Amino acid sequence: MAMCDPIADMLTRIRNATRNHVKTVKCLNSKVCRGIADVLRDEGYIEGYDVIDDGKQGIIRIQLRYGPRGEVIIRKLQRESRPGRRLYSKVEDLPRPLQGMGICVVSTSKGVFSDRKCRSEGVGGELLCTVE
Repeated sequence: MAMCDPIADMLTRIRNATRNHVKTVKCLNSKVCRGIADVLRDEGYIEGYDVIDDGKQGIIRIQLRYGPRGEVIIRKLQRESRPGRRLYSKVEDLPRPLQGMGICVVSTSKGVFSDRKCRSEGVGGELLCTVE
């Protein structure tokens, strides 16, 4: 079966893994998915990730992060821009999830950034997802 939205698939796999308290999750490899994983790692939502070569597209293995007593770090992971409805935002109009405690992942012309980095760089773009 062909997959229309690899970003939504990645976010759903992470959401399901955190709900089941799994330590690692495997997602399909793409440049945007690696960019999202970079942002999640840099902002402290995941421990890290590595790319596994399987002879085809490749697989991203993500090590999820939990609190000291096993509490979930990623409480809400929501896809904003979809293939049927793209959502673009200027740098001034980027949302601040949880009044700045959460992040937005934005695909810009310079790469995939968090909303904080977009504000410091002064670029807007496609609002991929929000993390709370």
